Order: sequence, then C-alpha cells, then structure tokens
Amino acid sequence: MQIRKILPLALLALTPVFAQLAPIQGNRGVTMGHLHLIVRDVDAAKKFWTDLGGKPVKNNQLELVEFPNIYIMMRKGEPTGGSVGSTVNHVGFNVQNSAEMVAKWNAAGIKTEKGNAAGQYYITTDDGLRIEILEDKSIAKPIQFHHVHFNFAAADVTEAQAWYARSFDAVPGTRGRYKAGDIPGANLTFADVEKAQGPTKGRTLDHIGFVVNDLNFYAQKMELQGSKFDIAVRVVNDGKTKVAFLTDKWGTYIELTEGLAPQ
Repeated sequence: MQIRKILPLALLALTPVFAQLAPIQGNRGVTMGHLHLIVRDVDAAKKFWTDLGGKPVKNNQLELVEFPNIYIMMRKGEPTGGSVGSTVNHVGFNVQNSAEMVAKWNAAGIKTEKGNAAGQYYITTDDGLRIEILEDKSIAKPIQFHHVHFNFAAADVTEAQAWYARSFDAVPGTRGRYKAGDIPGANLTFADVEKAQGPTKGRTLDHIGFVVNDLNFYAQKMELQGSKFDIAVRVVNDGKTKVAFLTDKWGTYIELTEGLAPQ
C-alpha cells in the first residue's frame, strides 16, 4: 500500500509542470505558451489584462500575466499597427458566462462589442489587439485561452495548416468553416482571406510563443525540416529560460521557449 501511494508522487516529480499552461504531450512535444505585446503604457496594459481575469506572476526577471493556457508578456514601445491586417488577426478566449464577464469588464472600463453568435463578444485593446470572447459553460475556470486566428490568402491555407502540423504537431481538423490545428492549450484557426496579410513583427501582437521541453532538440528538428531561425537558441532570464525565434513563411513571428513558466 505504501508503494502505491509513493509511486505516483515520484512520477509527478519527474513530470514538468508549467503552471497554467496545458501539459506537453510527450517528452519533446509543444504547448501554447504566450502572446508578446508591444504596448504604449505597460501599467495600463497590465491593468487591462488583470481586469480581464489574469493574474500577474514572475519568473525571475520575467513579468507575466497568467491565464489558463497562456501567459501575456508586454514591452513598452510604439506598435506599427494593430493585429487586424496582420497574419494573426485576433486571439480568442473562452468564458463560462459571457453576460457576467461582460458586466464585470464594462464596470472596469473595458469596452465590448456584441458578436453575431450567442455569447460572442469582441474587445479591442487601446493598442489594437483584437480579442474574441466565446462562451463555453463546460470550462472549469471563469476564463481561459482558446485560439489564435490566422488570416492567410486562400491559396496558402492548406500549406499553412500542413506546416503547423509538421512543425508543431498541430493536429489537423476544422473549426466551423475554417481549417484548423489543435495543440495543447490552443486551437490554431487558419482562415482564408482575399489577399496576403502583413507580418506581425512590430505590431501590437509582435509574436506568439510556444513552449517545448527540449528547445535544442526542437530547434534542430525544425532546421532539418527546412526552417530557418531569425535568432538561434540562447539563454536569458539569468539562465532560467531558453528562447529562439523564427518567422513562418507568411509573416508570423514565433518564439519557442523552454522554462518560461514560474515553477
């Protein structure tokens, strides 16, 4: 009996835990990690994300706002544009009760727009990030991250879906009328639009981030598949975190991290 009680604890100790992030499936898999924003006023942006339902946390020198399935990171700067018009048109969160959350947000000064579907709303931050809100009464917490909505020229959608499946193990499928890919913590939605969109780098949503267990291995795997990194693997955060950056073929700036979340 004692062995049965101790063994699961020992196994848990060997399993990496990334706080609010979805668990990585397999030793060298990937999960949704963070959104990195360029904002004009860091304090105001931090208040917005806290009022939205996030929790400020720190990993050594890294300051984050934590939601289930995602971290929000911010740096001060002048964004070249909002998310609309770029390859990442918007991001999406699920909430347990849209009406209750909207009332809370409006009281805090967050403006919301009613969508066409039941329980659907949109928010646009002061720096131009478009956020979709979808009601899902089945989720365990009041709010959690749900999706990244990409806009690609119609001719590129199938190739983009295949690239994200090959590069980040995004399981191909659909979401509504759109092609999609699922990774732990997020749905990647690949919408088709008339023409190619602008790159994300420099806009308010500068880049999206994925977390991996073994960044050196993952970077080598992607390079063997033909991907080229803008910034090779390097150590930051006083040695607590590894990062690497690349840009997909269509202009989405992507960061891969190891050791992002507070332990």
